[in-house]
Amino acid sequence: MEAHASYRGNDWSPQRLLFHQNLESFAERVGLIVALQGNGKLSQEQAYDQIRAIWKELKDSKGNLINGKGPAA
Repeated sequence: MEAHASYRGNDWSPQRLLFHQNLESFAERVGLIVALQGNGKLSQEQAYDQIRAIWKELKDSKGNLINGKGPAA
């Protein structure tokens, strides 16, 4: 696992830093899922379902951290 890169945006805030880390984690997890699917460890449907689930997590974190919305009901 690689260390997270630092966030250098002009609009720095603790929330944006955390979202940046979530975004990097999402990208890393997608890469792992794609590799597992490519090696036959996951079906395409399983890979899709897992990526869709972590996309929802990322989208929710953006809503909570960047847009200032509470958790979705």
